[in-house]
Amino acid sequence: MPQIIFLPHEEICPEGAVIDADPGTTICDAALEHGIEIEHACEKSCACTTCHVIVREGFDSLDEASETEEDLLDKAWGLEPESRLSCQAEVADEDLVVEIPKYTINQVSENH
Repeated sequence: MPQIIFLPHEEICPEGAVIDADPGTTICDAALEHGIEIEHACEKSCACTTCHVIVREGFDSLDEASETEEDLLDKAWGLEPESRLSCQAEVADEDLVVEIPKYTINQVSENH
């Protein structure tokens, strides 16, 4: 069973976390199942960017992003080449190292 290693995030998981994830599960669902509260304002329907993550290792094991996801990612805060919406990125058979960005577009627009 692949693991997802979440790098420390000041608010969401200060110590970081290592969780097991079934292949085919999205990064977002796996995180939420293990108490890592990734924001998902659109209820995981690929309609916002609040669940944006950066896949630091294992990115190539993920299916390619859809055109809709790519269009939304263009609006994400802190976009990087290995950025994905965690509600759309399904775990394959390889471990992942994931960084949750410091901010989401919601936090930036609300001046948090």
